[in-house]
Amino acid sequence: MKIVTYNSFPDCAKKIREAVFVKEQGFRDEFDETDAAAVHIVLFDDMGAPAATCRVFWDGERASYILGRLAVVKEHRGERFGSAIVQEAERYVHGKGKAQLSLHAQCTAADFYKKLGYTAFGEVETEQGCPHIWMKKQV
Repeated sequence: MKIVTYNSFPDCAKKIREAVFVKEQGFRDEFDETDAAAVHIVLFDDMGAPAATCRVFWDGERASYILGRLAVVKEHRGERFGSAIVQEAERYVHGKGKAQLSLHAQCTAADFYKKLGYTAFGEVETEQGCPHIWMKKQV
């Protein structure tokens, strides 16, 4: 496994997100202007194929870095790639001298983030018909 952090939006991250969020989950508005400003983290499997991705960006309004669009391709789920990429995002944020990382989790993924030390706050909100909850962690 190899993890690479990109300062631009690489095609390999786009392909993972399109496969997971657009084709599997049916989201229509997957790509946005935040992609141009975010750092994108991509995990490659032992064969060198892109297997997971997320983006990280500073949100001045929330005074927090935000982890978003975490996706693991179907054939690699259950291999702890999601945990590995979250830990890399935490290292990135810590390296920037910031202490908090927040995310807007799909409610179905909230237990995954809880196991990694994130706590929910606020009310459940719906994005494109899917319930989400804000979560945060001191890193």
